[in-house]
Amino acid sequence: MEIAKLTDITRIYKVGEVETRALNGVDLSIGEGEFTTLVGPSGSGKTTLLQLIGCLDMPTSGKVFINNEEATSMNRDQRADLRKGTIGFIFQFFALIPTLTAYENVELPMLLMGKKNHKSRVMKLLDAVGLANRAEHRPDQMSGGQQQRVAVARALSVDPLLILADEPTANLDTQNGEQIMEIMKKLNEETNTTFVFATHDPRVIKYAKRIVTLEDGKIVKDKNIA
Repeated sequence: MEIAKLTDITRIYKVGEVETRALNGVDLSIGEGEFTTLVGPSGSGKTTLLQLIGCLDMPTSGKVFINNEEATSMNRDQRADLRKGTIGFIFQFFALIPTLTAYENVELPMLLMGKKNHKSRVMKLLDAVGLANRAEHRPDQMSGGQQQRVAVARALSVDPLLILADEPTANLDTQNGEQIMEIMKKLNEETNTTFVFATHDPRVIKYAKRIVTLEDGKIVKDKNIA
């Protein structure tokens, strides 16, 4: 099953009279259950590509399909609705709400979608990332590694088809970075949730089942790992 498909994608940013071509004629498909990394030097286009897959940005030209729906033909509200039920995000800086507990941060996307009777799911997710005993702690009462685990649980809270992670280990030490990747690998294997990472971190890349390499806005290598 194809979760995401991008065809002939070009993304041009314009500041004044200066144009920057971040992506140039990119074709990419992401299948169900993949554990894929987008890699390349700074400025190669990997973060832009991740944002397009997540419908946080739209291409200058080309088409983006998510779960067989063409996101590029939708308006902003329609794309937001598509994201809510389909895509979870994990950010480099955790992006937790500081006044909410771990439980409440994980619960929030479910409340926004009108889901009910979710207490058991929130606690199951916190348990899956090893933080059931930290449910009532706020972000400032947790370490960076613990905050990122909450972010992983939050991304999974609405049972998305696809998780997108932008440099998820960049602000973590080696031990916490490895723990986060082990957690996500286990979730991928147990739930078949699709993960796509934009990263330059070897700790992330070594877990990949597929490595897509970008240079100068183009895919120059696409390798499946045996």
